[in-house]
Amino acid sequence: MIAKIVNFFGDPTYRKRRWRLFIVVLALIAGADFLVPRAHVEFFWDAIPGWAAMFGFVSCVLIIVVSKFLGHQGGLMKDEDYYE
Repeated sequence: MIAKIVNFFGDPTYRKRRWRLFIVVLALIAGADFLVPRAHVEFFWDAIPGWAAMFGFVSCVLIIVVSKFLGHQGGLMKDEDYYE
């Protein structure tokens, strides 16, 4: 059972099937967000369907971009043989 799961996520032959599964799960989660009642929100952006997912995605991308910038341009990343 576990070998099948590992093979599904590790084997390149299942790439198209994994991509379709990802799209279906993403559509289900985004669709479920429209079904949640928003009667008592504190901020106006909390009433926007999909706001939390969009904010989370943009924040994640921003963290990655800033980390890459600091590593490459900011001088935090060292060469592989730095300590040799």
